[in-house]
Amino acid sequence: MEEITINRIFLILRKFFGFFIPGGLVFIASLVCVHQNFLDPWLPQIEKLLPYFILGVGLLLGWRFHRSRLAFVILILMLSERALYYFGPGGLISTENEKIIFHSIALLLPINMALFYLVKERGLFNFAGLFRFLFILVQPLILYFLLRDNPDIFNYLNHKFVDLPLLDKFNVPQAVLFLYTGIFLLFFIGTLFSTKPVLRGFFWSLAAIAAALHAVNTGSGATIYFSTAGLIIILSVIETAYAMAYHDELTGLPARRSLNTTMLTLGRRYTIAMLDIDFFKKFNDRYGHDVGDQVLCMVASHIRRVGGGGKPFRYGGEEFTIVFPGKSKSDVILYLENLRQSIAGAQFGLRGKNRPKKTPKKRTRKKNPKTVSVTVSIGAAEPGRNLSKTAEVIKAADQALYRAKKKGRNCVIA
Repeated sequence: MEEITINRIFLILRKFFGFFIPGGLVFIASLVCVHQNFLDPWLPQIEKLLPYFILGVGLLLGWRFHRSRLAFVILILMLSERALYYFGPGGLISTENEKIIFHSIALLLPINMALFYLVKERGLFNFAGLFRFLFILVQPLILYFLLRDNPDIFNYLNHKFVDLPLLDKFNVPQAVLFLYTGIFLLFFIGTLFSTKPVLRGFFWSLAAIAAALHAVNTGSGATIYFSTAGLIIILSVIETAYAMAYHDELTGLPARRSLNTTMLTLGRRYTIAMLDIDFFKKFNDRYGHDVGDQVLCMVASHIRRVGGGGKPFRYGGEEFTIVFPGKSKSDVILYLENLRQSIAGAQFGLRGKNRPKKTPKKRTRKKNPKTVSVTVSIGAAEPGRNLSKTAEVIKAADQALYRAKKKGRNCVIA
């Protein structure tokens, strides 16, 4: 019970720190650099070159990793930054409409961020990519024509919905403030229920954009914050690519490549367990691959909770691997047996052929829903006189797994 509590605390702390990495750390670093004036000697050069560098890297990575949405978001960020740099309050080109331009960009930015997060990936160099590119470019054109032909329409932006002196301290209208706060909260709530790097990236980018909008009217630093928002988006692309390479998309467990990396860090004392779902092929043939995928996810959820400091991985197919660093076979046999029993005791409910993919608003409970039992066989091995390499230990664990199946399945052999 004490170990389960420690594992839960560890998972909570891991999720908490994961929320700040890397976007939160990058944002905090930018705040420190701006407020401590670390970048002042190079600020003119940074303001001239950094946005174009971020834009180039973002478009390149968006194309290379097939993440067109993020490439377009970076394009939006850099276009907004350049517009404010030249035409906004205190910009290089003085205009009588600088405040309207600032308020319009502050309004359009969170809307565009939310829209481009929701749309599906369609690529950069195709009709969908051209349409989205035109959608971005048409916005400043509409703004230009409205300023020229009907500038009074922007007075609606200054409408006060609530008469609170506190809201007057913000340098954006209430409409912008409420919209931005709502979208910001939606992204924050999303990060509580999802571990997607892209979602965290959008959240911290919005935080950096808020700092940029504040810095536009209070002094230098807006370019740094806009570039920080773009950098966070770029890092989320890289983090997504890493997750795809090192994590199994179906079960959410670390994949075989991650296992190979972990093997390089093991010392002389460790145990490797190989786990296989019994009769999985027959199960797949009888109930279909969709149900088979559900079984894999169910088994993975149990493996994820294994005790003893075990690190679970999906090895391939219906086979999983658990690595116990610093533990002998005698140390982990009880944890493996408990894992086997928990899986065998779990009743898996079959999804009916006519069952909708989405949960309906009104549920109808069947009196006797059809359930099946799923069992696993486990083999474990540790390094010894004839097993000095990790590849040899894995092979020995696989042989122990074969003996468990030959013995009758649903057992642990170590």
